Amino acid sequence: MERAEAYGFSGAMSGAFLLSCLLFAAVSRRQRGPYMDEVFHVPQAQAYCQGRFLQWDPMITTLPGLYLLSVGVAKPAAWLLGWTGDVVCSVGMLRFINLLFSAGNFYLLYLLLFKIHQKNKAVSGFQRILAALTLAVFPTLYFFTFLYYTDPGSVFFTLFSYLMCLYGNHKTSALLGFCGFMFRQTNIVWTVFCAGNVVAERLNEVWKIELQKKKDEKISSRKGSFSDLARILQFLVKYLISPKNLVTLTALTWPYIMLVSLFFVFVFINDGIVVGDRSSHEACLHFPQLFYFLSFTGFFSFPHLLTPAKIRKFLLSFRKHPVQYSLITVISLFLIWKFTYVHKYLLADNRHYTFYVWRKVFQRHELVKYLLVPLYIFAGWSFADTLKSKSIFWILMYSVCLLAVTVPQKLLEFRYFILPFLIYRLNIPFLSLYRQLLELAFYILVNAVTFYLFLNRTFRWENSDEVQRFMW
Repeated sequence: MERAEAYGFSGAMSGAFLLSCLLFAAVSRRQRGPYMDEVFHVPQAQAYCQGRFLQWDPMITTLPGLYLLSVGVAKPAAWLLGWTGDVVCSVGMLRFINLLFSAGNFYLLYLLLFKIHQKNKAVSGFQRILAALTLAVFPTLYFFTFLYYTDPGSVFFTLFSYLMCLYGNHKTSALLGFCGFMFRQTNIVWTVFCAGNVVAERLNEVWKIELQKKKDEKISSRKGSFSDLARILQFLVKYLISPKNLVTLTALTWPYIMLVSLFFVFVFINDGIVVGDRSSHEACLHFPQLFYFLSFTGFFSFPHLLTPAKIRKFLLSFRKHPVQYSLITVISLFLIWKFTYVHKYLLADNRHYTFYVWRKVFQRHELVKYLLVPLYIFAGWSFADTLKSKSIFWILMYSVCLLAVTVPQKLLEFRYFILPFLIYRLNIPFLSLYRQLLELAFYILVNAVTFYLFLNRTFRWENSDEVQRFMW
């Protein structure tokens, strides 16, 4: 990092943290007590602070990583600063831990952008700082910086694990992946993703050698046609059935294999992934979740995905391959018809934005969910088009992880899309400075509206005296 870039990054991070502290103070003044899921998380952390480690709220569905880390931070801080009594693990103190995670996420996002795009000399230091700032204030993640939720810590350890993986420190990466797993069980998918990075890199090296042997066939791993994909899948099967190759891959990924094995032991002992309240978190094949994710990504990445050039390119692709797109349309319609699920929380809780998205869009008419298929197809095509700079093996590996982390979820919840979105966004090419600024301005606008609604547009339910607030 050059000196000017280092000063610029320090200034951006310090400024963002200062503004976050001011916003943190505003949120804490308006909402002093626990809100939403905090009513479960805060008492649990306070029980741990008091040494009651055997106490557990059965409504909590995640492992105790957040509470253990909170005690590990709050207790030494209280000792150093001379704090006593309830202030040690107060609501404000516990929320502040997520503010620290947010600062850590900013730094990790910058380091990941630097590492992933280090070969692109056209990217300036200012663009890297701007991209890191933009992702650090990504609205769905940034909002939960100010509440005591698992999301900031979950993202922190997952991004840290990914960074160590890219630098080849796989034992450290697996250890950090375990920390991420302790925050949220589904983060095991991103441990598989890190292992997949190693495997994809190895496969890409071997594939390039294969291409050199078959120059006359002019095969490319990035053409994207079905014939090339069939050849690549044939190569993949041939490579993976070789015991020698499997031993090589095992030697490269054994720390991740150990962690995944530990995960399966946990699932066996726990008789499932979810701890606590399982009735509201049942796994199912909810394939439209992929369509919701693509729509979510299209909304928050419109400077990347929704451009006149991309629309023209998509229409040209549609004209060239009408049969393929017709088949994709039929499959999409079938998946929506047979695999759409509506969780009871989605219909009942009018504090979440998803409630209004579902009511204002999907519940307008029974046919709406089918009429949206062309938009899903364009979003999927544009999504894939922005990843064409990655190897086909990386794309296949990421796609498998994306399906694994979205499809089994019955509840439509935007928080579940945070990590797959960030991994995607980190790996796509940089835009022009103008479009980067547009993206940042859009995120700031969405955050401003979100916090305005949360802080000022409160309401009450008929059967409750508690103040209710709008949130993600």
